[in-house]
Amino acid sequence: MSDNSEANIATADALTLLLHNQHAISAAIEEVTKWLSENGVRGVAGNAIAAMETLDTNAQCITEAIMRLRQL
Repeated sequence: MSDNSEANIATADALTLLLHNQHAISAAIEEVTKWLSENGVRGVAGNAIAAMETLDTNAQCITEAIMRLRQL
């Protein structure tokens, strides 16, 4: 296995861990958003929803990068 291939695997592994963290953060924000909505703080809940959308978009891009690295 070449050094480049090993580097790609290490990078993909690190990105995978970051992606798992991103999913956990998104789940936590979702729970807080639900609580905020139920307790009349809809403006803040809307901001949290926007943050979750950004996390989702970035998660898709990270997933694609991981897949590309693992194919090299």
